[in-house]
Amino acid sequence: MAHPVQTHGEPDLRSVGLRGVAADFASDQRSFKTASWGKAMMWIFLLSDTFVFGCFLLAYMTARMSTPVAWPNPSEVFALHIGGQDVPLILIAIMTFVLISSSGTMAMAVNFGYRRERGRTAVLMLLTALLGACFVGMQAFEWTKLITEGVRPWENPWGAAQFGSTFFMITGFHGTHVTIGVIFLLIVARKVWRGDFDVERRGFFTSRRGRYEAVEIMGLYWHFVDLVWVFIFAFFYLW
Repeated sequence: MAHPVQTHGEPDLRSVGLRGVAADFASDQRSFKTASWGKAMMWIFLLSDTFVFGCFLLAYMTARMSTPVAWPNPSEVFALHIGGQDVPLILIAIMTFVLISSSGTMAMAVNFGYRRERGRTAVLMLLTALLGACFVGMQAFEWTKLITEGVRPWENPWGAAQFGSTFFMITGFHGTHVTIGVIFLLIVARKVWRGDFDVERRGFFTSRRGRYEAVEIMGLYWHFVDLVWVFIFAFFYLW
């Protein structure tokens, strides 16, 4: 029979023997009991999305390393003609700066949300949504430029035909995530601004009073989208 363990004069309620081993292996189950349903579901979704993006990037690397045709030079493909000369990767650098900056504003929004400062929280979420919309707008400009220059999912004037299909698939999938994130940021920011989390107004994300955790859940999603872009940036534009 298991008995409590005594440590430093204070009783330790953990069991000894086989029951203690079983309790140690079940520690993750006890930990997840303290997490909210919404946060746990978001982590599960992000984990599944990680596998999807991972498969896409693995497919990209396989296509790039197996094709006998030369892969396009990113400095040439993603250059902008400014001031009479081609500036390589300038648009991509701005896009990356904008998206990484939005992670900072989102983190501050979560901080002010748990402080119940709904005015600052709403403004920072709107600023995050604005930066995300700017990123999507610049990505649309990038797509338009490449399509105008002849890049298609089945052909590419700079070399390997697989470039177009992998580029449009992966950046388009990521851009869709950013667009969805912007929409939900606007929805949650509106609820914060109206005080839905303070007056217990019924509806999506506001079924209970003081439910500012919805802001943190949005933050988890947004930071994930930003992190994925870092890998896309490294694989497509720096490799």
